[in-house]
Amino acid sequence: MSTVATPSGLSDAQYDAAIREALARIEQTVDKWLEDDVVDIDAARTGGMLTLSMPNRSQLIVNAQPPLHELWLAARKGGFHFRLGIDGRWMDTKTGEEFFAVLSACATEQAQTPLKF
Repeated sequence: MSTVATPSGLSDAQYDAAIREALARIEQTVDKWLEDDVVDIDAARTGGMLTLSMPNRSQLIVNAQPPLHELWLAARKGGFHFRLGIDGRWMDTKTGEEFFAVLSACATEQAQTPLKF
């Protein structure tokens, strides 16, 4: 376990666990939507990057950024950077918005159907 100061104040192991949890939550939600025939979203994961391909062929990309201890989201609306707060929620580094709320809004806009992660 490293004692070197990190941008987030988390150890690398804590950051990795939080990223794994966030990506798993997204994948589980998308799987449930597919099972329940809510929306046809293809989720493809490569390491710390998860690409969500929407029915209209637009994409949302969620990407771990280990050197910065951040979680990034790329969407039609723009790019967003999130850091894990002391309450365990990923918060936008500029606006303070919560990651899953922003992801839900972007997914809703791009899928053109109400979606909540």
